[in-house]
Amino acid sequence: MRKLFWGVVCGAAIFMLSGQAAFAALTLYEADATTFSVDGSFNTFYVHSDSDKNAAMEAIAGSDREQSRVKMGFLPNWIGFNFSKQIGDLKLGGRASFWVTINDSDNNVTESGIDTRQFYGTIDGSWGQVLIGKDFTIFNRSNIFLDEILLGYGNVSDAMGLIDGNGVSFGNIGTGYTYPFPSAQITYRSPEVAGFKLTIGVVDPSRTAAGGEEHAPRFEGELTYNYTYKQGGITAWTGFLTQSSENEDNEIDTNGVSYGIRASFSGLALHASGYQASGLGFELGAGADTTLGLPVVDANGDELDSEGYLLQAAYTLGAFRFVGSYGESELDGDVGVEDWENETKTGAIFYTVNEGLKLVGEYNINEISIGNAEEETKTIALGAIVSF
Repeated sequence: MRKLFWGVVCGAAIFMLSGQAAFAALTLYEADATTFSVDGSFNTFYVHSDSDKNAAMEAIAGSDREQSRVKMGFLPNWIGFNFSKQIGDLKLGGRASFWVTINDSDNNVTESGIDTRQFYGTIDGSWGQVLIGKDFTIFNRSNIFLDEILLGYGNVSDAMGLIDGNGVSFGNIGTGYTYPFPSAQITYRSPEVAGFKLTIGVVDPSRTAAGGEEHAPRFEGELTYNYTYKQGGITAWTGFLTQSSENEDNEIDTNGVSYGIRASFSGLALHASGYQASGLGFELGAGADTTLGLPVVDANGDELDSEGYLLQAAYTLGAFRFVGSYGESELDGDVGVEDWENETKTGAIFYTVNEGLKLVGEYNINEISIGNAEEETKTIALGAIVSF
């Protein structure tokens, strides 16, 4: 199983940009109602992980060990290019971003991973926006975009192949939310009305039934509410996901709801979010979990239920931001599948040197169990993030 999950870190990396992580792009051209800009982020962490397993987990993921790494954090390194042009009543735009691994030299020698996670066009008008192309999907998007440790490190374990993985750490993926895997989509975003904004997407479906077929695309959506006041604001959201994949033997229906709220006042911010789903898995979504051999259905082909939640508090004092975080996800086993539980406790300090440089210190404890197999991983991470 340990080798099986090496692919997890290559299959997921996080992305753009929450309110506490927004970076300003550099404008390279602006004339004749046309703009072209570029943005980027570069991070590196020193991390030390101490993994402690019981006998059952050692049979799955190897013996106890300590491991030091120099690698990227929850966010990969990226560079993005943005274009927009006003033509009459419409504003046409586009974005292409490329996400680069920096800690893959042992296994891939000179073949660094470069992944195109965003390649889309946009059409904006008074009626809202239509996005066409590849982008992060909608379900659990706000849950992860508004994660207070988005710029930090997050959970790793040998059970999931993440301590020695070649890609990112996992933040709170699998310990609070699933990953909104980038997919081809046609997505509509409404204008904001009285603080409310609706997003509806038609998404390329995920294959969850072996040799199966999908008669309809996947549908995802989210309703958000934003309210600002003098010393802070409130953001609340709820979302959904639904799709079906079938073959001659069974039909696998994937359904889920997500929700959350983030409130800030003066220097204090509080975050509470979660999701409940069936046939989704609990890490990277139904399609990626199926591909990686993570459980989505039981031995009879019946969908497995999963859920997760994330609770966080952050306080900003001058250039410092202090964060406490607890996240947990569960997958209810059934015929031939064990129960999975995964939780992460995190304490982090962020220091803003200037608008383009942040320093991070983090300590987290991840506990994962698969049936009676258990692992606890304690990680110290110290990093720097340069962005523009």
